[in-house]
Order: sequence, then structure tokens, then C-alpha cells
Amino acid sequence: MDNPIDGYVATALQSYTVLAIVALLIGAAVAPYAVAVAESNENHVVVVSIDEPITAGSAQQTVQEVRALRNNDSVEAVVLDINTPGGSAAASESMYMAIKRLSDEKPVYASVGGAAASGGYYAAIPSDRIFVTPGSLVGSVGVRGAVPSSGLPSGVTTGPDKAGQMTQDEYYAAIESMRRSFVGSVMEERGEKLSVSRETVAEATVFVGGRAVNAGYADELGNTEDAIAAAADDAGVSNYQVSYRDPADPAQSLSLLASSESDANSTVTVEQSAVEDSSVERVRFLMLYGTLENERTPYNDTANGGGHDE
Repeated sequence: MDNPIDGYVATALQSYTVLAIVALLIGAAVAPYAVAVAESNENHVVVVSIDEPITAGSAQQTVQEVRALRNNDSVEAVVLDINTPGGSAAASESMYMAIKRLSDEKPVYASVGGAAASGGYYAAIPSDRIFVTPGSLVGSVGVRGAVPSSGLPSGVTTGPDKAGQMTQDEYYAAIESMRRSFVGSVMEERGEKLSVSRETVAEATVFVGGRAVNAGYADELGNTEDAIAAAADDAGVSNYQVSYRDPADPAQSLSLLASSESDANSTVTVEQSAVEDSSVERVRFLMLYGTLENERTPYNDTANGGGHDE
């Protein structure tokens, strides 16, 4: 007669084996990519996707990925695979600064599929070279603001600014400051390559494909494979492994923006962020290409610090 203890042990061992396999699979899925690359002796060219509206969450994931790649000696070059209309101004700026630090240490190339517009272009400009396809949309250098549709509810604050509202002059001044920073960064990164004036850049002009190359907003026509080959050549490596990364976590990507269509003419709705009370809307500054819902154009005179609709 079989010993029942032997049966319990066999069952337990099988269970532990299954659990161990599951644990290994989960660990492989969530282990930091930088560690996996570090254990390899091969040279790597890493393609990082930026293919969603830029939010605080998606930008944070991209910044963390870029930092890991910058500190990884196995990574010889990075290619940014960009297709985004932009998004949050602050998030776009954080991506620009992270990518600029990376490009100071390693070759960084950009490949624009559908669009690198507004904040998406901000992220692209630190690249050593920007590749575009004939149908790519590039540019839209500027800032827009989403203004609360109604005032804050009545309440008690410790000071006049504690309610979180800006005066009209403060609002225009903030947009003007961000616009100058964006335009200034484009002139710093692309100034010698641009064939258009600073004023044209500040008008948020969008160029398509070959026109973007002619204007100096991009460097040449080509796809992601062309960018990978050029980046590897710049890094001086002929034998290399290409790895693909999409750092944005869909679970954390509660989008700031929602478009009704995927084309450039879609209408964009701005998310209302709540602070303790769901009825409170916060001012958002956007580096976004597209049309905001119910948008007006009250800021139309950058030379004079902003104009007003009648």
C-alpha cells in the first residue's frame, strides 16, 4: 500500500514546481530591462517608442528608461521611435531634458512615423539626427492653455493665491515664458540647420515630410531601420543587437487627452483633474498639436505678450 505521506510530498513538489515556473515567468516580465542588457556581452542599439499622448505618467516612464540606458555601458546608441501629437507641457519638458542628457553621452537618433508635433517635437530635438517619412508631421512649436470653465467653489483660504487661480496677466505671462523656452530650445538644438526664421518657428508652423527636411526641422527622409543603422554607425559598432522598448505603462496612462479620431484633425478633450473636490478644474498648459474642445484663440500676439479675443 502506498504511503500517503509520499503522495503529499509528491503533490507538494509539483505545486512548488508550478509556482517556481510562474515566479520565473513573472520575474522575466517585470525585471528591469537595464539589468537584462547589462548581463549581455553584446552591443545594443535600443529603440524606445514614444507613441502616445505625453502625460505625466508616460513621461515619467520614458525618463526612467532613458536614465537606465544612459547608465548602461552595453547600450551603444538609442533610437527614439516617435509618433505623438505631444501633450502636457511640463511632461514634455521633462522628457526633453532627460533625452538631452542622454544625447550628451551617447548617439541618439529619432525616427518620426506619423507625427512629432509640439511636445513630441520637443522630445525629438536633442537627437543627433531626425529621420522622417514623406507623410510625417513635424513642428507645431508652441504652448496652449486649458482654462477652467468656471470659478472655484466658495471656501476659506490662507491667502489670495492659495485657491490656485491665476490672474489673466499671470496666465498669459506663464504661456509666454513657456513659449520662449520651447522656441529657444529649438533654436539652440537646430539653429544651424534651420532655413526658417525664429519668427516662423514661433508661429507653430507644421511641416510635412520633405518640407520638414528643407526647413531644417528634420535631417533626412528614412524610416526606423535607417535611423538604427545610422545610430550604430555613429557609435562605431558593426555587430550589435537591436532591442525594442515601449516604456509607457498602459495601466498608468490615464490619458490627459482623448482624441475622437487618430488623424491630425481630431478634436482633443482635456481631462479635468480633481483636487479633493471633483468639481475643481486645474489650469493645464499643453504642448499639443490638434484642436481643443471649445477652444478660442485669446493668445495671438506673441510679440506684445498676448492678445485677447473680442
